[in-house]
Amino acid sequence: MLENVNSAAHFETMTDNTLEELPFLDGKFLIAMPGMGDPRFDRSVVFMCAHTPEGAMGLMINRPVADLSFEDLMEQLDIQGHADTPPDVLFGGPVENGRGFVLHSADYESEDSTMAISDDVAMTATMDVLRDIADGKGPVKRLLCLGYSGWGPGQLEAEIQRNGWLICDGDPTIIFDVPVAEKWVAATRTLGIDPSMLSSEGGRA
Repeated sequence: MLENVNSAAHFETMTDNTLEELPFLDGKFLIAMPGMGDPRFDRSVVFMCAHTPEGAMGLMINRPVADLSFEDLMEQLDIQGHADTPPDVLFGGPVENGRGFVLHSADYESEDSTMAISDDVAMTATMDVLRDIADGKGPVKRLLCLGYSGWGPGQLEAEIQRNGWLICDGDPTIIFDVPVAEKWVAATRTLGIDPSMLSSEGGRA
């Protein structure tokens, strides 16, 4: 999974004019419904970064990468420094697992490479943000995601119509402050739904 993670080229910005022209679910959570049929997204919460007629892109925020810490990654990338509170390293999705994306609070901005997603949440996908985190100058709140979740034109809409996902507002508290193992339940409860009552036959929000 990490065979390409030591290449700086994989920390390129995802900022593109086509991602910003027609936002739909930007800043929303996708909550995987039980029985959605794709084990890669079982009980996942995806924070949507971009959604246009050309497709969609988001980051899973509740799937830790096994046996990889932020310090391990910095060593692989030969980045010096020490973060007082290292960010979680998460599996952002099955697309381009060697690419890194930092989802963070809006207090940080890297010139020409930070994409504002909502008033409170932004994404930066360059090496600069990792160096700043290691130097203690990065965003106050942050997650590091390896890979992303992507959909082609109409694919996500079809999955929603098949009751694969619930949709709710993306809550920064759930992104950054709720323990990883509790995010799916916390996101589901924002809809007033008891998670234990969900089934693969449920509707969509």
